[in-house]
Amino acid sequence: MSLVEQVKSGERLALARLLSQLEDGEPAGQEALNQLYPHTGKAHLIGVTGAPGTGKSTLVNQLVLELRQGRGWTLLEGGPPRVAVLAVDPTSPFTGGAILGDRIRMRDLAGDPGVFIRSMASRGARGGLARTTGSLVQVLDAAGFDLIFIETVGAGQAEVQIASTAYTTVVVDAPGLGDEVQAIKAGILEIGDLIVVNKSDLPGAERSLKALRSSLELGHPARRRVRAPAQASPGDEENGEIWMPLVLPITATTGEGIPELLNALVQHRRYLVGSGELAERVRSRIRSEMEDRLRERLLRRALAARPSQSFEAMLERVLARELSPQTAIDAFLDGDGP
Repeated sequence: MSLVEQVKSGERLALARLLSQLEDGEPAGQEALNQLYPHTGKAHLIGVTGAPGTGKSTLVNQLVLELRQGRGWTLLEGGPPRVAVLAVDPTSPFTGGAILGDRIRMRDLAGDPGVFIRSMASRGARGGLARTTGSLVQVLDAAGFDLIFIETVGAGQAEVQIASTAYTTVVVDAPGLGDEVQAIKAGILEIGDLIVVNKSDLPGAERSLKALRSSLELGHPARRRVRAPAQASPGDEENGEIWMPLVLPITATTGEGIPELLNALVQHRRYLVGSGELAERVRSRIRSEMEDRLRERLLRRALAARPSQSFEAMLERVLARELSPQTAIDAFLDGDGP
């Protein structure tokens, strides 16, 4: 049986092998992904982002536990959903690999055949994700996982890339970190469909909730709030309302607030489907990935078309202030001499 067929049949070792091939940039991995791509498009992608120390991994752990117990995701039939977790960890300065901190914090999920956890190194990529995150998500989708959680590296204000990768983005905050104002400045709140204040049992949690809710109201004055999940009914998404991000208090270590967050995730999925926005987000995600791949290919092609010393010569002239960076790139692309 080929590697592609093994992945489609749910063999975990084959799945892990293909994910490693894609991370390492092996041509065989990309060829397998090309064959698997027609089988993608069924999974719902949930991004989880926020500053370090907000409890993202603990939150994902609790959410997956609830989902695997058959609670929360009522849109899926035939038993609990199969869930994959793709956790982007900081790159180890010694091995170049992932530090695997998320796997340590998700030990409660070990042994569940319906859960697959993969840590991957950011390898210097910006935006909280790794360069191959999109490819790995596609493989997990083709392997039959219903929900895929994508946890960003936890770099803080630069993690807006997740909004172009996931269909539902959860921004995690915690009291006492002073991140409310920073999140407003950096636009982190603008990418969140759901805003979670974790560790809501700590002092300052109520202040954080109020600050975030006030910021959202000020930042989105024209939006009408979709009714809270507990009050919503089928068909609400057809009323032309625009989703107003919900701010929810939780305590992931105890599970408090997790059922409400799951309800909100379900309601957001219903809104996306009913309003037609899901199709737009799918289109935007694929377009973003294609543009990234195009930029990468064009850069490689441009560098391959000219001797490496030509680019280095241009670099030296820029360093010497003889040329501006823009003038140097124009000359490089036009084929002019160094």
